[in-house]
Amino acid sequence: MQSAVPLRRMLQHDAASEWLGMRLVADEPGRAVLELTVRAEHLNGHGITHGGIVFALADTAFAVACNEDEHVTVAAGADVTFLRSTGLGDVLTATAVRRVRSGRTGLYDVTVADAAGQPVAEFRGRSFRTDRTLDG
Repeated sequence: MQSAVPLRRMLQHDAASEWLGMRLVADEPGRAVLELTVRAEHLNGHGITHGGIVFALADTAFAVACNEDEHVTVAAGADVTFLRSTGLGDVLTATAVRRVRSGRTGLYDVTVADAAGQPVAEFRGRSFRTDRTLDG
């Protein structure tokens, strides 16, 4: 994965995000920003960005935002609403923000936008902090 900031240990071994071409732009506790330039292999049969690619970008931003300490945090669920289509060469930016973190659970919102800042999708993720640590 390409990055404008140092990669978290979690992302250093994230082969899927690297394969898809995601770039980490910002990484702060409870907030993350990732980018992706839409390539030909990201398109569906209608010639627009596959919804799974948009979801994967949002999901990865969510994962970075909610893994803010030594505990492994995973998705307990997520929903996405697709608002507009994009296509080849478009640069998508996913910005994830923590809304609530209480005990072992959290709630995060992710907006995926195009280069003009127009929303492409809205994603809401629910996290669960496990007892596992990054070292164990």
